[in-house]
Amino acid sequence: MIHQFKLGGFNVVLDVFSGGIHIVDDVAYDVIENFEKGDENRVVGILSGKYAEEDIRECYSQVSALKGEGKLFTPDTYAEMAGELKEKTGGVIKALCLHVAHTCNLNCEYCFASQGKYHGERAVMSFSVAKRAMDFLVENSGKRRNLEVDFFGGEPLMNFDVVKKTVEYARSIEKEKNKNFRFTLTTNGVLLDDEVIDFCNKEMSNVVLSLDGRKEVHDRYRVDYSGNGSWEKIVPKFKKLVEKRGGKNYYMRGTFTHFNTDFTEDIKEMLDLGFTELSMEPVVCAKGDKNELTDADLPVLLGQYEKLAEMMIERDKRGKPFTFYHYMLDLKGGPCVYKRISGCGSGTEYMAVTPWGDLYPCHQFVGEEKFRLGDIYSGVTNEKIREEFRNCNVYARRDCDGCWAKLYCSGGCAANAYHATGSVKGVYKYGCELFRKRIECAIVVALAKMRNARENADS
Repeated sequence: MIHQFKLGGFNVVLDVFSGGIHIVDDVAYDVIENFEKGDENRVVGILSGKYAEEDIRECYSQVSALKGEGKLFTPDTYAEMAGELKEKTGGVIKALCLHVAHTCNLNCEYCFASQGKYHGERAVMSFSVAKRAMDFLVENSGKRRNLEVDFFGGEPLMNFDVVKKTVEYARSIEKEKNKNFRFTLTTNGVLLDDEVIDFCNKEMSNVVLSLDGRKEVHDRYRVDYSGNGSWEKIVPKFKKLVEKRGGKNYYMRGTFTHFNTDFTEDIKEMLDLGFTELSMEPVVCAKGDKNELTDADLPVLLGQYEKLAEMMIERDKRGKPFTFYHYMLDLKGGPCVYKRISGCGSGTEYMAVTPWGDLYPCHQFVGEEKFRLGDIYSGVTNEKIREEFRNCNVYARRDCDGCWAKLYCSGGCAANAYHATGSVKGVYKYGCELFRKRIECAIVVALAKMRNARENADS
């Protein structure tokens, strides 16, 4: 399978199943586009009014050689192994999303988690539950040494004491259990202070900071229960945390909705504030919600992603690069075959833990009783649901057949698929459109960075 596109001054040809990316001239671009329509004479006939016959035949010969070398028109060799890969993990769990607080001090209108309550009651996790969750993870991690724990909510800092105690406990058993814990915390920033900042910068491998960009955009949604915006309260705290973090990982994580489809302006605001590790995510909301992204928004958003790519390329040239989460792409390697086919591992390798210890496939399924997997005391007892997620891979999604991007998205988010189609093996088609554009842009940004590096080396 071949995917071709033109963007950022590049003619890009992606060979889907080898992962090969070719930058070509106009003749090669058109020859490849028509290569499978017939033999050499047929391709010459199609393109003879556009290019010299000699150039077409020479290019056709080169394309044929690349095909023979397995660099173009590579066949799909992954389909047969798709059903076997997750079986080989043997039920190993490598990561937990720890919902230490089903409550929040903000009242964000677009919150998929119902202001942290997850359609249930407000609650915070006790240390005894958190401690048992750590033991559960160790017990079910097999020989895997590196384990990941995300402190999530609601707002996890509303239960900061349990966060601290949980980290302390996990660190205390690392050597004995031959494990290494990697912690992440997601926060709205309201409760950040010097103690929390120092703790996060010492113990958290990553922190995710919720900021929607421009003050007017952020304060439209991210308000307290009195309706007051939080931008002025949290931005100085975020600046302090990042400054003291000393280069360790963090992300400014924003959300765009129907009302800020010009989200590159929000990214510019984050850059102006001095933040360089950025993410902007499309809103997740119910069908018909006023914040929902519409069909009319789609071309605007696709244009915004291209504009973002231009911004990144231009800033890289000036020596002021920044990272955008969805444009992080390794052209020389990238994810392993397992990851490309099987996806995030929700419901199998990765699970969410509620304040009372129930297990769900991920944070976006919490509160939907049919997806309750079991609990941290008895383990996974709902094998039917776990099996459904174990069998959920890119080749199990019929709508992914023929999609050039499927080995980049691995079939997409199971939660988004379920909420859009009623099946975890469906696809969220709007999200697919956004994802395909992001991958095209990510490829071009990576190519431009390589070009800029070569030019700087030569100068």
